Amino acid sequence: MNAIKNQVQLIGRLGAKAEFKTLNGGNAMARFNMAINETYKNAKGEKVTETYWHNVVAFGKTAEIIDKYTDKGSEVAVKGKLVSRSYDDKNGQKKYITEVQVNEVLLMNDKAPVAN
Repeated sequence: MNAIKNQVQLIGRLGAKAEFKTLNGGNAMARFNMAINETYKNAKGEKVTETYWHNVVAFGKTAEIIDKYTDKGSEVAVKGKLVSRSYDDKNGQKKYITEVQVNEVLLMNDKAPVAN
């Protein structure tokens, strides 16, 4: 049961090309926003689509794959965990962020040669 305490699985599309950088120590990092559309019928029977945005980050080989094989609009499936952190913005105010830290990615577009 410990393995499913903090687990997230999402299928969606990148809102923009992932921001890729190499961190001190040589570890790769990719950061992007991911849109997930959910469609349902409201009380009047009308089809409604809502879009939910998620902050996503990946490291190492997973980050390199995301950088190399995705672009704005690419469909991906990710599996990972929720992490929360805080930082001080340029005005010195503390900001809090929750993001999905990816440990597996499945590329759903036709350029996808591998799943990690």
